[in-house]
Amino acid sequence: MTLLQALTVIFKHKRKILAIFFAMVATVTSCTLLQKPVYEAKASMLVKLAKDDSSRPGMAADTALSLNLSQDELINTEIQILTGSELAQKVISAVRLASVYPDLDVEPNKRLAWEQAVQRFGKALKVIGVRKSNVITVSFQHQNPEIAARVVNLLVEAFKDKHLSLHSDPQSSFISSQLASFEAKLKQSENNLQSHQQKYNAFSLDEQRSLLLRQRSDFDSAYKIAIDNVKEIEKKIASLKSQMKYIAANNSRYTQTDRDKIIVDAKARLLELQLKEQELRRKYTDSNRLVVDARREVEMVHQFLREQEEGIVGKVKTANPVYQNMEMDLFRAEADYNSQMAKAEALKAQLGQIEKDVAALDASEATIQNLKRDVAINEKNYRTYTDRHEEARIADAMNRHRLSNISVIESATLPVKPIKPKKKLNILLGMLLGMGFGLGSAFLLENIRQTFSDPESVEKYLELPVLLTVSSKEG
Repeated sequence: MTLLQALTVIFKHKRKILAIFFAMVATVTSCTLLQKPVYEAKASMLVKLAKDDSSRPGMAADTALSLNLSQDELINTEIQILTGSELAQKVISAVRLASVYPDLDVEPNKRLAWEQAVQRFGKALKVIGVRKSNVITVSFQHQNPEIAARVVNLLVEAFKDKHLSLHSDPQSSFISSQLASFEAKLKQSENNLQSHQQKYNAFSLDEQRSLLLRQRSDFDSAYKIAIDNVKEIEKKIASLKSQMKYIAANNSRYTQTDRDKIIVDAKARLLELQLKEQELRRKYTDSNRLVVDARREVEMVHQFLREQEEGIVGKVKTANPVYQNMEMDLFRAEADYNSQMAKAEALKAQLGQIEKDVAALDASEATIQNLKRDVAINEKNYRTYTDRHEEARIADAMNRHRLSNISVIESATLPVKPIKPKKKLNILLGMLLGMGFGLGSAFLLENIRQTFSDPESVEKYLELPVLLTVSSKEG
């Protein structure tokens, strides 16, 4: 469609277009004027993060989780608290349902009325976190400007109380009981350490260990010397006994006497009796009296010879000065041996006692270290809870004074101008809509009609040239 055709349609249906235009404008204007004004009250708050709230012990910083949350997550958390139904019910209850939503106050079903009131409240409430900041804006729309401002201020106060109850930790009484418990544990551990030190006289363990180690070294050296002396004396005793045995067995050192002739005669007599016994045993049995008497005589001679030879050996020992000197040396060596053995045993016993003392000292040191560790742990816990008790006490005091990390930047004031309806905008929109509907209706009517509005349409339809046109004047 050309511009000329469009203008032709407009001029042809100008009355319809103007009628629709003025009807739409009148309708929108009347609706705007009849609509009740809506006012919006607005307030803004600053939410200080945990890391910025160093002056508020026990508040927000009491949880390590908040340190790991981003700024946006913390702001979103506070927005969720603000838009919760609990705060909405508190505010509506404080302002009264009849003042906020009078049409719902007459509802017979109170539970349904409150649910609808909370829903309306949520729709009229707008909570926005300002981008890249810790600021939250709260706005509420209502037909009564006073109620709008009051609702916003009450909501902010209710939010501060809720925030305080969620983030504060008033547990000073619990911490006090824990502090008393750790104080008792600290005193008990200190008493245990002192009692153990007094019982085992373990006040200077390093000096006692050094003294015991020196004593053990001295006793060990003396014990080794005593053992070496014992070994040397054993060798000396063995050597003396060997020499004395050799001297005692060597009869060549003995001088012949008349008594030796008796031994020679006794041996000859023994040989004679043995021959006689053999001759009788060839003739008689072993039980024969003659054989038995001969055997008895042979035994008597054997006994006599043994006595005589022992006497000679005794004379060899007692009569030899070399043997006597060795025997004296043996007596002295055996006495030294017994002395050194006794000394070695005594040193060994003392070494064993020192080893026990060292082991007992090590065990005592381990016990003392455990007791000292208990004292250190209990002291650390006691100091920690002392600090926490002070922080909790300050936090409780600040809670009582209603301090939190929420600061109101700007409280809601009584709005002067309503935000709804926007008369100029609505009238302008009505004019645009009227103009649009009017033009749309004109072109729509032109398209659905079975007539021609210009010669060109006739020529196009009939494919014949138009020779003459007669204007029609509407009377």
